[in-house]
Amino acid sequence: MTPLNPPAAVLDIAGRLEEAGFEAWCVGGAIRDALLGHPHLDWDLATSATPDEVRRLFGKRTIPIGIEFGTVGVLDRKGTMHEVTTFRRDVKTDGRHAVVEFGASLEDDLARRDFTINSIAYSPSRKEIRDPFDGRGDLDRRIVRAVGDPDARMREDRLRALRAIRFAARFDFSIDAQTLRALEASAPYLGRLSAERVKQELDKTMEQVDCPSRALRLWRDTGAFATLIPSMATASDEALSVPDFLARPRLARRPARRMLRIAGLLAPLGHRKAVRQLEQLRSSKLEIQTVGSLLESWETSGEALSITLAGDRRPDDPEIRRFVSAITRTRVGMFMRLASAIWSAAAAGGRVSPSAHAIRGLYRRMLLIAFRDPLDLGSLAVDGDDLRRAGIPAGPELGKILRLLMSAVIEDPARNTTDWLLQEAQRLLAASGPAA
Repeated sequence: MTPLNPPAAVLDIAGRLEEAGFEAWCVGGAIRDALLGHPHLDWDLATSATPDEVRRLFGKRTIPIGIEFGTVGVLDRKGTMHEVTTFRRDVKTDGRHAVVEFGASLEDDLARRDFTINSIAYSPSRKEIRDPFDGRGDLDRRIVRAVGDPDARMREDRLRALRAIRFAARFDFSIDAQTLRALEASAPYLGRLSAERVKQELDKTMEQVDCPSRALRLWRDTGAFATLIPSMATASDEALSVPDFLARPRLARRPARRMLRIAGLLAPLGHRKAVRQLEQLRSSKLEIQTVGSLLESWETSGEALSITLAGDRRPDDPEIRRFVSAITRTRVGMFMRLASAIWSAAAAGGRVSPSAHAIRGLYRRMLLIAFRDPLDLGSLAVDGDDLRRAGIPAGPELGKILRLLMSAVIEDPARNTTDWLLQEAQRLLAASGPAA
């Protein structure tokens, strides 16, 4: 069996609790991950001490992060917070929230947890494991199984259906047959979950699962998508596999990677529907803007790029400049990673797609052009003030002339000189005829 080695800071907190006469057990995901041989940074504790007793014992080092549920944050000497939760049992649940009471035993506390693999406790002082529901056996069998009655567990908290899917996908486990039936029966009631909780679960899937399509197919096949994101209810396996070809964030502080995976998932919806969906899920403004911009660029440029590369035709520099100008230079990297994932998913599904060699070649040229050539109005050698001083009146015509100058420079960057642009502006003005 993989040894359990809680960090020194966790041992210190557990020791303080036991010295004061309370039980202290390491519980939850850290135990599960340690037994699987996976690294885990968040070691939580369960204790017989009440929240008030924990706060008295640790004083200023505590943060009341969930007192009503029995949870107190305890800061170690380095300022890292560890959750310490009082043994508890559920008194009443409504599928979203639970009313709990304290004074329970460790066994009561483990019995209220969701899955057997998360219902294992470890005493660092006694080197003792408590595993009343054979969670270690299910780890060996690679099964996600509900504690006790699966239907009851799902009714207590509807989010457990999505958590079961995420754990199965993350660890490449199967879901116990009875638990899967309960999950499917719970799907129509998932609408009781808040948008924030659903989005958080989707984000965790994108952050923790190497191949999110394992989870996303279960969201579809169990009816979770039909309830939560109906527009994805009939998504194809190919569409759901796009995030698999985008790097996993691995750390929460890599939001760009997570946003790319979200963009890959929502790409079939088009940018307008994707933006509305993210708004409904209470996504951040940054994510909505980033995903919306990427998918809009894919709509305007993706098909043309696909046709160009699928025929192994080497696009010329002006053509690439037009693409990069439409995408914007700062989004080229993210856009090409998204495009590559969409093409890779299509290829894996047996459809004709650009080769990896062609994609890499295009990406290199796009990056070079993005940071070398003038591609936007801000990089023109003249601006609106220059044109007005040259006698071109302010108004819609001036804006039109600026855009035509930009197009000319994209075709040939050597034209980006003040003299050439001013002469061309005068020619364009003359060609447009007298103002109405």
